[in-house]
Amino acid sequence: MALANKKSILPSAEERRRFQRVRVHLLGRYMLPDRREFPCQIINMSPGGLALLAPGIGNVGDRVIAYLDHIGRVEGRITRIIDNGFAMTVGATARKRDKLAAQLTWLANRDILNLPEDRRHDRIIPRNPIALLTLEDGTRMTCRIIDMSRSGAAIAAESKPPLKSMVMLGKVQARVVRNLEEGFALEFVHEQVAETLEESVTAR
Repeated sequence: MALANKKSILPSAEERRRFQRVRVHLLGRYMLPDRREFPCQIINMSPGGLALLAPGIGNVGDRVIAYLDHIGRVEGRITRIIDNGFAMTVGATARKRDKLAAQLTWLANRDILNLPEDRRHDRIIPRNPIALLTLEDGTRMTCRIIDMSRSGAAIAAESKPPLKSMVMLGKVQARVVRNLEEGFALEFVHEQVAETLEESVTAR
């Protein structure tokens, strides 16, 4: 893919030397200046910039606000249009860039070791496994929770939403991350509190 040849994602040579890009696969959402929002996938990132695959592409110089899994909120400006997406700066204080560097190192190591994110938390089977799932288009369907953790859930259902689509499990926002034999797996957008997890996912 042409993206592999796009080395520079930062506006100055000095910044490019200062920060090392890390190849990562993170999902998120971003907003352009006209307030349109789109889903995206980050393909590489450094504490000073990132490149992403995106369906809605603005113009060079446009301000972008993005919310990225495991990273949080970042903002910056589009520096270059690339195949199926764009590159942008990441505006951050020195302290925030240090934190980003540590997060990116952890994410890169996680990908190399092929460690699923949901192994961080114990998985449980809810006392009441029946839940209501709301799809992106507003359609509601009843499903069964196979098991769940603070970071995600495995769902059994007659139909499977598209991969990467956003859904609501009860009142918890989640993303469809993979298909299972009898359903699909969800990753929660925000890590849940163990004490209120079951109440939140089975809320009607």
